[in-house]
Amino acid sequence: MSLAEQPILVLDGVDKTYEGGTKPALDRVSFQVARGEFFSILGPSGSGKTTLLRMIAGFETPDRGRVVMDGEPITHVPPFKRDVRTVFQSYALFPHLTVRGNVEYPLRMARHGRADRARMALEALALVDMTSYADRLPHQLSGGQRQRVALARAIVCRPKILLLDEPLGALDLRLRQQMQHTLVSLQKELGIAFVYVTHDQGEALSMSNRVAVMREGRIAQLGTPEELYFDPASEFVAQFVGRSNLIPVTFQPGDGGHVAVIDGERFPRLNAAKAGPARLALRFEAVRVVPASEGAGDLSGVVEDVLFLGTNLEVNVRCGSLNIIASIPAARTPTLAHGQPVNILLDLSNARVFHG
Repeated sequence: MSLAEQPILVLDGVDKTYEGGTKPALDRVSFQVARGEFFSILGPSGSGKTTLLRMIAGFETPDRGRVVMDGEPITHVPPFKRDVRTVFQSYALFPHLTVRGNVEYPLRMARHGRADRARMALEALALVDMTSYADRLPHQLSGGQRQRVALARAIVCRPKILLLDEPLGALDLRLRQQMQHTLVSLQKELGIAFVYVTHDQGEALSMSNRVAVMREGRIAQLGTPEELYFDPASEFVAQFVGRSNLIPVTFQPGDGGHVAVIDGERFPRLNAAKAGPARLALRFEAVRVVPASEGAGDLSGVVEDVLFLGTNLEVNVRCGSLNIIASIPAARTPTLAHGQPVNILLDLSNARVFHG
């Protein structure tokens, strides 16, 4: 394998159980990160994602397994000897140093000369569009500006891997969206691997080349954002990545296979290899709602509530024993109100069926 083909990071069968823990924080986790890849670790609280980040950084040592960086085992290498930098949610800037001083700090620790420090710091600040703030103190900056300074300080030494520990969690929605664009552009320009830890599936899907979805210390699924969204491997992934209805369905023998029955209605266009009960994962946006007076549908129901989300409406429809939620464009939707009779149409082209 050539150097270009060799992954920059390998975790091979790593386990970790904390003292006093009743179950492992990590359970035989393995994955690789390619050079120049934006790789995200996504999961709820307690899923093991922060333990993975600390293990890559060197703050935790696996009970079993190994960590390899750039072809070299680093499982027992201390953090300060790893070519890795971390950006935290809390910024962790020195309050008494200027923006320039904060960014120069790791260069001072690496014993770079004064001229080199000044040049490299300004280059890093230019990458995050913060050059004009070089002489300000951290308390004179907004949260988004401080996060940009923390990014500049992390990349100034051009590490092999940049770790990002939920770095946008303290920002408001507009700044989070702005920083997502900044991170993607920065990663492409630097060409180094980013390993991004988050519980926000929107961040992971929008920025990443690949995403590892964690659950209870294990990888529930690893793939591209498109694979996770359109081809979830489990009910957990279907509900955690994006938003899905999980609809009880029964498959009964029919022409050429087993046909789905949902709330007493047969769906000949939905088939399975075996009979019996299952669950249908159907994205909110795969459900259409029309007033009962304006057309037929797959199921009939009554509107229970409507949430206005700006560009979209989330409409909760009661269909017999089921509640089905639709996400529909707000601008092109007729008025829907509580108690209104409606029909719903199901787009089953990207639906997933889970047996057992």
